[in-house]
Amino acid sequence: MAGKPRLHYTKGRGKMESIRWLLAAAGVEFEEEFIETKEDLEKLRTDGVLMFQQVPMVEIDGMKMVQTRAILSYIAAKYNLYGKDLKERAWIDMYVEGTTDLMGMIMYLPFQLADTKEKNLALIIERATTRYFPVYEKALKDHGNDYLVGNKLSWADIHLLEAILMAEECKPDILSAFPLLQAFKGRTSNIPTIKKFLQPGSQRKPPTDEKFVAIVRKIFNI
Repeated sequence: MAGKPRLHYTKGRGKMESIRWLLAAAGVEFEEEFIETKEDLEKLRTDGVLMFQQVPMVEIDGMKMVQTRAILSYIAAKYNLYGKDLKERAWIDMYVEGTTDLMGMIMYLPFQLADTKEKNLALIIERATTRYFPVYEKALKDHGNDYLVGNKLSWADIHLLEAILMAEECKPDILSAFPLLQAFKGRTSNIPTIKKFLQPGSQRKPPTDEKFVAIVRKIFNI
């Protein structure tokens, strides 16, 4: 029997958080090996397990996988969260790329200087409400199903819920003009595996704070 996936990353969200989300939603237990110092990262590099000298890295099915998108695609396909055919996969990819763009903006906000944070926070809210969320609201309206693709839970839905919750941390009422997304959030949050991941004490990581920013800057020399 294969062991649990082992995740190598810092003790925070970053690029690993979507991987945690996807595994948790699929009902897969995983272990975490935290990088807490510059030396921890250097050891992984010198051991030759990081193909491009970067994390995240996930040990799964005898592989040491790197590159966030490759890891996510593999997990989605392995656990039947990647559509039934090429067309569905293409739609899932498009939706995921959109939420990835939005989440990237939010992810880097805590690392920005104070004088640019306010401007970038306003940009995140503007983009979320005029560029990204209208697309998902329309998708749900047009096909009248509970999920974005094929009326079955997919990677696209899991990623969208993660993005919604991140955006709500920026502005709690950000979904006020999107009733179908509000309903979507309620439905998907209550899927048993996701509900479990959203409970306190799970492996979901808290929002990035100044203390964690300082740790990350030290580990990665930024």
